[in-house]
Amino acid sequence: MKLSVIGCGYLGAVHAASMAHLGHDVIGIDTDAAKVEALAAGRPPFFEPDLPDLLSQGVASGRLRFSTDIADAAGSQVHFVCVGTPQKQGEFAADLRYVDAAFGALRQHVTPGDLVVGKSTVPVGTAEGLAAAYEGTEATLVWNPEFLREGFAVKDTLHPDRLVYGVPDGAAGERAVEVLDDVYASPIAEGSPRMTTDYATAQLVKVAANSFLATKISFINAMAELCEATGADVTALADAIGHDERIGRRFLNAGLGFGGGCLPKDIRAFMARAGELGVDQALSFLREVDAINMRRRVRMVDLAREVCGGSIVGRNVTVLGAAFKPNSDDIRDSPALNVAEQMNLQGARVTVTDPEALENARRRVPDLRYVETVEEAVESAELILLLTEWKQYVELDPEALDGLVAQKNILDGRNVLDPSRWRAAGWTYRALGRP
Repeated sequence: MKLSVIGCGYLGAVHAASMAHLGHDVIGIDTDAAKVEALAAGRPPFFEPDLPDLLSQGVASGRLRFSTDIADAAGSQVHFVCVGTPQKQGEFAADLRYVDAAFGALRQHVTPGDLVVGKSTVPVGTAEGLAAAYEGTEATLVWNPEFLREGFAVKDTLHPDRLVYGVPDGAAGERAVEVLDDVYASPIAEGSPRMTTDYATAQLVKVAANSFLATKISFINAMAELCEATGADVTALADAIGHDERIGRRFLNAGLGFGGGCLPKDIRAFMARAGELGVDQALSFLREVDAINMRRRVRMVDLAREVCGGSIVGRNVTVLGAAFKPNSDDIRDSPALNVAEQMNLQGARVTVTDPEALENARRRVPDLRYVETVEEAVESAELILLLTEWKQYVELDPEALDGLVAQKNILDGRNVLDPSRWRAAGWTYRALGRP
């Protein structure tokens, strides 16, 4: 089947390469000429495991092409719109400029019977307005939200844990379901659940899921605050309550909190949209979810100050991690980079290392010192902060660092190290929510 993918950022590039891998003929379209050139050469402009091979295979097969010309979308049967919806400057609401521009530019190139499929995360009500704007084209608008996890995006696209189609009523909706079932025939055959809903429900699924996950993370971080006040251990607490099958252990990992380009801006946009709909009280709890999350960053700096005897001024501090999560080079709203920046502003001499995100971090916060290796980063360090749980940091040998550091102090911002092992090696070990 011939498909177009409008917007070749993180979501679009992964979707285009994955659809080509499933056997479709795909044209990816983006306004950024440098990005298009890199993708056409098989080079993703960001780090995502498995994507380079998938991209190169698709380009080499001839099933995957890229262009800056929206007119090249003409002739495709299905058009996926995958542009970003960032947070508006100075507001909680989502910025829909890129969505409106993409749908507007595409409109003149669709033909009767085409499907126009929104995958961007948008405020509920957006799809209904776009469907009205496409009246007269005889194309059908569908909302098919994405559920990608950075670091697992290829797997989540090729083997999704669910597919959601938001379609109109009647024959047009029935046909849309049939066409999308053809597009996703492979994952459906593997057993991926498929749900058909109305537009409103499909738009709510992604933001509702992200809000639930954010709430669960902030809940255990709130418990970490109580554990610090009482001497309890938040990790043991999470293990105990996680055995309750109604709760579960996943996403009950206390630490520095969440970041990235989705959860923070999505819960804020959700609150903003609820306010526009006059039901802001229904989501008022998300303000505290957001506040708890941001407090973890402040608490990490405070904890560093405590370990350093009350002041970090002039102290050599090493931060392990700049990306907001492992297996990604994404630094958007990164708790790790934010803590590093705050410590630098408060007088510490901060060195940052990360396996993939150094260039992005250097462009965003040029005042920090960046080095490639852990060994170089920890040299003469008086304090180490593990803030992004890359595997190589989780598996560090405390004894191997002995001759490199000036003082054996480590803060585990993700509660992923074994305290007994580090303490046995003579280190002062501290973590959020643990005695």
